[in-house]
Amino acid sequence: MTPQQVNRALGRALARTTVATILIRLHEKGTLVRVRSGRGYAYAPTDDAAGLAAGRMHRALDAEADRDLVLKRFVSSLSGHDEDLLRALL
Repeated sequence: MTPQQVNRALGRALARTTVATILIRLHEKGTLVRVRSGRGYAYAPTDDAAGLAAGRMHRALDAEADRDLVLKRFVSSLSGHDEDLLRALL
């Protein structure tokens, strides 16, 4: 989507430059890819919602010094269903 399309989809009266700036920053962070569209760019997500959530989880884990403790606390807080799912995935 172009910045104008994003602005229309949001249904808000944001300045075009505000929307464009946010899209540029998301592109710089690797959340969006962009392709030429006329004189500007069109943007698309680099991943689906599940992939973005997994990336956030990975970054949060990387930010902690004691990864073992973080993982233990995370796993101990899982529901029985999620615990079974994690076991099946491993």
